[in-house]
Amino acid sequence: MKLARREKYFVSAAALFVAIFFLFQFLIVPFFENRRRVQRGVRAKEEGLKEMVGLSSEYHRYQQGSQDIKQILARRKKGFTLFSFLEEAAGDAEVKAHIKYMKTSVSATPGPYKESLVEMKLEAITLQQLIGYLSKIESPGNVVSIKRISISENKKKSGYLDAILQVLTFRS
Repeated sequence: MKLARREKYFVSAAALFVAIFFLFQFLIVPFFENRRRVQRGVRAKEEGLKEMVGLSSEYHRYQQGSQDIKQILARRKKGFTLFSFLEEAAGDAEVKAHIKYMKTSVSATPGPYKESLVEMKLEAITLQQLIGYLSKIESPGNVVSIKRISISENKKKSGYLDAILQVLTFRS
């Protein structure tokens, strides 16, 4: 088959176009797609690494806090119980006569420490008495804290309060 010069140019241009198309389609485009995929993977791994570093830092802070609690618990006086601590503080704050009940419980939490919890109800106390008592029992030196508090107005005596407290500490 004989082609004219003009037809040869068209066939050559078409062959060149097809060759360039295949070059782009099967070499250049996949190269850039793989590069983008690898870059996304690297970014995802970097974010994962940053999160791991943050979690490691948080773990070390908790571990240090655990050591601090261990030291505080070791310094606490022998035979310390939350129940007796709360009773003694109630006597000091002059609210012992207003204690309706005290319920103690121990929960096994994962880790080296157990939670010791006392729920107590105080009836017909003034706001000043409640504040005084709370300031005596909130004791970082003994690792004692108030987990939950519910305060309501006393229905029998106007101007007085009822309070239900959940007080928490840890023990080995």
